[in-house]
This record gives sequence, structure tokens and C-alpha cells, in this order.
Amino acid sequence: MAYIGKSIESGTFSVLDTSGNTYNGSNTTFNLGTQVGSVAQLLVSHDGVIQKPGTDYTLASGGTQITFTTAPASGASIFIVEISGAVGGPLDADLNGTELILDADGDTSITADTDDQIDIKVAGADDFKFTANTFTANSGSGIVIPDGGLTLGSTAVSATAAELNILDGVTATAAEINLIDGGTSRGTTAIADGDGVLINDAGTMRQTTVETLKTYIGGGTNTP
Repeated sequence: MAYIGKSIESGTFSVLDTSGNTYNGSNTTFNLGTQVGSVAQLLVSHDGVIQKPGTDYTLASGGTQITFTTAPASGASIFIVEISGAVGGPLDADLNGTELILDADGDTSITADTDDQIDIKVAGADDFKFTANTFTANSGSGIVIPDGGLTLGSTAVSATAAELNILDGVTATAAEINLIDGGTSRGTTAIADGDGVLINDAGTMRQTTVETLKTYIGGGTNTP
């Protein structure tokens, strides 16, 4: 009687060629001729009796061999069907925007239902996305990089997070910061009351007024 019902939408069923295996009552491990990612992918018949995955047989050699708990007798009739291809191998299918569920409770996935964009969902939240040449953490998500783990171009960033946070709140321009570094260039800006002077106060940089400096060095009386 023909099968009645909805056809299989994805996956394959393939009888594996195990004709090279020898069943002699002592061998327990046999080649599968392909790589399989899980014992649940195999439908194994031993002399017409369906075997239980993980109990009657396991996988060996990275999924390329099957190991029976009890050695098949000499002349045993065994056939093995692989279901849906090798989980451990490449996914040879066009998902065409269909969400690929990764975990058991179905809330972590990868999808590309927007053209040229890959979205990563973790624990039900859209956390990250890839577009051409760009990886983005969505609002509410973050990227954690350990100290010493960031490289820009070919240069490793050796500064720690604490060292970089020292710059938090700095409003100076690069030109203003470079003035601290000195140099040979001199300007002709006039000095007047109210101007500030940068002073090294026992190792702490402070700003004071020219009036205060004038008083300290005995520069005379202020004039309007």
C-alpha cells in the first residue's frame, strides 16, 4: 500500500553500504562508509530486529564506525539506514531564509530571512547580526573582549579596560593634548588677567590664573 500523508520536507534516508564488513561472532566494530554525528541518525536492523541507539550500538572513530554491544554472529544479516545526512558533516541544503534552530528548547537560532544579513538569536533575543564586512551587537547586547585580546590591523592593543577608562570624560582635542607634549613652535598670544596657566603641583597637573602666578613671583600690581 502506498504511503498516505504529508511528504518529507527535508532530510534523506540512505541505506549504507556495509558489504565490506565481516560478521564472525567476535568483531564488534564495523565501518559505516560515511560520517555520522549521532547514533539517533541510524536505523539498524540485526537479523530483522531493530536495535536501540546507545544501548545495542554506539558510534566510534568520530562517527565513521558503529560498535555493537554484542558481536553479531557469523552470517548475521545487518542493514543500516542513515537518516537526514551526517550531523557532524557539512549541511548541504538551501535554507532559503528558514530559521535554523540550534538548541533543545528552540530559543537559540541563526536565520537569514533579510537579504544579505545573518541574525543570531540567543535565549529568544536578537543579539547579533552580520552584514557585508560588518558584525553588529544589537541594542541591549554587548561584545566581551578579554584584556590583550583585541588586535587592530596587525597591532595588539595592550591597554587594559581600566587604562582605557582613564580617557572617559576627556573633552580635550588632539591639538590641546599635544600642547602638553611641548614642541618648538611658539605663538604670540597676549597674556591678560583671567588667562589660565597649567602648573605641575607636586605631580598633579592643575590650572591657575596669571594673577595668582604674578602675585607669587612678585610681578607688581595688576593694571586694567
